[in-house]
Order: sequence, then structure tokens, then C-alpha cells
Amino acid sequence: MLARLSIRDIVLIERLDIEFSCGLAVLTGETGAGKSILLDAFALALGGRGDAGLVRHGVEQGQVTAVFDVPKGHPASAILSDNGLDDTGEMILRRVQLADGRTRAFINDQAISVQTLKAVGSALVEIHGQHDERALVDASTHRRLLDAFAGLEKDVAGLEQLWDARRAAHGVLDEHRAGMERAAREADYLRHAADELRKLAPKDGEETALAERRTAMMQGEKIAADLREAQDAVGGNHSPVPALSAAVRRLERRAANAPALVEPAVKAIDAAINALEEAEQHLAAALVAADFDPGELERIEERLFALRAAARKYSTPVDGLAALASKYAADVALIDAGADQLKKLEAAAREADMRYGAAATRLSAARSKSAQKLDKAVNAELAPLKLERATFTTQLESDAQSPGPQGFDRIEFWVQTNPGTRPGPLMKVASGGELSRFLLALKVVLSDRGSAPTLVFDEIDTGVGGAVADAIGARLARLAGKVQVMAVTHAPQVAARANQHLLISKDALDKGKRVVTRVNALAADHRREEIARMLAGAEITAEARAAAERLLRAATA
Repeated sequence: MLARLSIRDIVLIERLDIEFSCGLAVLTGETGAGKSILLDAFALALGGRGDAGLVRHGVEQGQVTAVFDVPKGHPASAILSDNGLDDTGEMILRRVQLADGRTRAFINDQAISVQTLKAVGSALVEIHGQHDERALVDASTHRRLLDAFAGLEKDVAGLEQLWDARRAAHGVLDEHRAGMERAAREADYLRHAADELRKLAPKDGEETALAERRTAMMQGEKIAADLREAQDAVGGNHSPVPALSAAVRRLERRAANAPALVEPAVKAIDAAINALEEAEQHLAAALVAADFDPGELERIEERLFALRAAARKYSTPVDGLAALASKYAADVALIDAGADQLKKLEAAAREADMRYGAAATRLSAARSKSAQKLDKAVNAELAPLKLERATFTTQLESDAQSPGPQGFDRIEFWVQTNPGTRPGPLMKVASGGELSRFLLALKVVLSDRGSAPTLVFDEIDTGVGGAVADAIGARLARLAGKVQVMAVTHAPQVAARANQHLLISKDALDKGKRVVTRVNALAADHRREEIARMLAGAEITAEARAAAERLLRAATA
């Protein structure tokens, strides 16, 4: 529910902070006191259209902050989660209106788009009046309200899952059919290509490996002679190793006589011998690597030629031949085995159709039954609202050939305002005053089902008085037992039933040079005085005060 509303520098409002409680809150005041300004500011915080004209003259910006206490699991929390916003249970909606026309939106002090603010605001508050029946414009809203009245939300969610499964099954079937048709058109070519590539058996990375091997073999052929000559010099008949070994042995025999002279030379010669032997090992390994079979080189050349020819033929890189071979083989397999798979997919699609159709039919029957109950309940509320000659009906049209995620029913609220007149859609047939009373009857019947936690009614009692105004007040009070209700009213019968009474007035400041709007919460005596003013007008009489007292007592009886 709305816990607090703070307004800064909006039109005639300089600074305003209002605390709200649960139940019914009424806003009263003389015409022009600023009730519309207050609602416009509230709508701005809920994502309504911004306007530079809302900013108070002489300041750069105005802002409105609405604080809500939101229960866990409320749809508004899901919207926050979907947009990566923190949900602490308390939602603070803030809108800044700049004098140049730009606006900024925030939720819990996190900057968001106006669209996100509007989505959250719509989940938290519904504003209704003679010229603002947004909740009744869209026929899809009528379906949602009927489903909420009947408690069919879980059935609808289950049907949406069946719809998704049905759509997925048909998607797979359509894709398979398209593949079969494509493969059938190219069957001969596909079979030839698949057989040719199967025999070629290309492998990923094969071209690179073969090219590197061929390069190594060709380079090896060029340096093999030099490697053999070097090997002969190091370890062949001309190798210095035997002579060096003999010299080391002779020096070692003399080492005892002159170790200081001999040992360094022996160590150096030993190192040279070891280095020569290591060099011989490397040269032998190099010769082995450089040695190749001319037949192998020829086979590599032929393989590279075949791979590159196939790549040119099929207009693909050599490394793409393996994937192409798999694709062609799969297409051929689809031709050969596609008929059996097609039968299986068709059966799966029919099964998905049957499950969806059965669930949609059950849901349609439940809606039809619930529509009769809704009509009866709403019509029972009409007579006290001076709509005793009117009739409310829920039009339900079912077309199994036009299915959707929520079924194949089109639901719209219709009314007949007088016997003998043509019934029609609620939005087109009912006048402004009638429409607001039909809306109130609907909201009372629906209570907290399918409703935002805060409802605002803007002068829905316009043009009525006496018993009808009292009936409106009684129904607003009943509705306030389930959801928070705010009502802008001129009817004392409505004001008398409020749990919280807010008086909107204008005060002149600076010797009348400027005017500001103020809102005061009225205590018992002041409340009686305001209701007496609403009854009597400018001059409040003792009779008006007595009548106001009777209204207040009757409201609490």
C-alpha cells in the first residue's frame, strides 16, 4: 500500500508530505483547491507523462516521491528482479521533473527508465475516474479480471506452458519438413557429393599437417649432404676423437709428475671429446629426420592436390570439407530415414495440440461458468448505484481456430444501460458517470482479486447525491477492507465513511502575491466541520453541523 507521498515544487505545491494508512482515505476541498494537482503529481511518480508545466514557477525542477509497503511475492517485485533492481520490501518511486521538460526516474534510489517506473507503478496503483478507466480499455484486461475472479491463474499458467510446448513441437516439425524438402530437391547431387567426400575422408587440420610435412621433407633433401659431411668430420674416418683420446691417455700417465701442468689440459680435451660425441648424436638424429621416402612425398603431394581440388569444387576451405561431408551425409540420412522421423514428429505435434486443446477447452468452460457468476454479482451491485435498469454481461467468444497462450477465448465486458437499448462494450455504451459506477461495482465484486494494492477513485460520485452517494461511500468502504482506497470526492456521504480525511486548500502568501496548496489531516471536530461545509456550502449552519454529525455516526454504526 501507499505509505507516504512527498511532493516538492509541483505547480502550486512547494513542500508537501502526506502519511497514508490502510483503509479508505478521502481528499476533499473546494473546487480549484488543488485536488487535480495532487493526483497529477502522484501519477507522475507512477510513470505518467511528464510536463515542464508541472514545475513550480521560478524553480529549476520539481520531484515526487511515493513510498510503498509491498508484501513478498507481489508482481511489482518480479518487475524489479527482471530489471536487476534491489527489492527490500519497501519500494520508493521517485520522479524528477526538470523545467526544460526532461524527467528522471528512480526506484530505491537506482536510476531506471520511465517505462520500468510505469510498469511498477501500474502494478502498485490503479487510478480510476470518469475520464481515466485504463484498467477497462483493453479486452485482455477483462480476461485477466475474469480469471482472477474465478481463481484460474494457475490454469492459465499451465495452459501457457502447454502453448510453449505445442509451439516448440511444431517448430521442430516444420524445421524437419523444410530439411526434407530441401534434401529431396537436391537428392542426386547430395548422394554423389556425400559419396565422394566419404571416400576422400577429409580431416580437420589435415592440410596444414601435410603441408608442414612436405616442407620439412623438401628442406631435408637439400641439407642431407651437408649433414652427412659434418657427421663424417665429427665421427667418421677423419674424426679427431681417436687422436684426442690417445693424447689424453698419454697426459694422464704424466699427471703424477706434473699435475698442475697436465690436469687443466686433460679436462679441456675431455670436454672437447664430449662435445664432439654430442654433436655426432645430433647430426645422426638430423639425418634420420631428413631421411624420407620419395614415395611418401609423392603421396603427400597427391593428397594435397585431391583435398584442394575438392575444396574448389565445393567452394569451401579445405578445413571445412570435414564439416561439409558430415552435413551432406546427414542430408542423405534425412532423405533415407526422414519419413520415419517425420511420422514421429507429426505424432508429437498432434499430441501437443491435443493436450493444449483439452486444457484450453476446460479453461473456456470454467470461464463461461465463472462469467455467469461475475455477471450476477456485478448486477446485484447496480441498483443501489442508481443503475437499476442497467445490465452487465461478460461476453465470451471462443474460436478454437485462433488459439493463443491464454486460450482461444475473447472476453469483453458489455452493458445495457436501459431496457430496449442495444448492449455494447462497456467503454462505448456507458456515459462518464455510469462508467465510473460500473467500475466501482466491478471492483467491489473483485475485491482484492486482480487488483492493484492501492486504488484511487477520482470524483466518481460526480452528478449523484443522496442515497446514490451513500451507496458509493458504502462500497468504497467495503472495498477498503481488502485494498487501500483513496477517493477524491465532493460527496459528504462518501467523506463520512473515511478512515482518513485529508483537506486540500489554498493559502495566499506574501500578501496575496502567490498561492500554495496545502493538505491537512482532519481530526474529529475539523472533520465534522468540513463535512458540514460540503453539505451547506459557504455558510455553515447549525443544521449542516447536525447533519454532518449524523452522517459520521451512521458511518461508524
